[in-house]
Amino acid sequence: MAYQKLQVSRAIAVAPSDTVNLPNPSAGLQSGAATGTTADKLVFATGSFTSTVRVGYIVINTTDGTTAYVSAVDSDTQLSLSVDIMASGENFVIYGEASSDGAVLYIGGAGNLRVLTAGGDDVTFTGLNAGTFLPVQVLRVYSTSTTATTILALW
Repeated sequence: MAYQKLQVSRAIAVAPSDTVNLPNPSAGLQSGAATGTTADKLVFATGSFTSTVRVGYIVINTTDGTTAYVSAVDSDTQLSLSVDIMASGENFVIYGEASSDGAVLYIGGAGNLRVLTAGGDDVTFTGLNAGTFLPVQVLRVYSTSTTATTILALW
């Protein structure tokens, strides 16, 4: 019996969010560790935000797995964020845009998974086992109702 072989070229760790879609993995712009703590801001002393970052870009706090949109570029070293996710010393990656292509997911830790599909459906998959591939084109992994862990998005 023939089977489809999963072949991917890009992958990122998923930071579940009720408001932010999966980022385009090819659009990673900057990364580092925040150098200050200000509510709803990303402060990075060696940033070059005014020439590289735009409103709507995605910031992932890779220390705690939270995600926000850039709501304003305040200066080369400070961004305003849609949600307060950063503190001094926490690591981040800035992505240029949300992915317009759905991703297949790998579920590393068992649980439930709530997603927004590429077709616009909000669905919850319950009782997924660790080590499962979810062959559904996904744009967002919601934090609400998701108990599965160590999720990877694959394109």
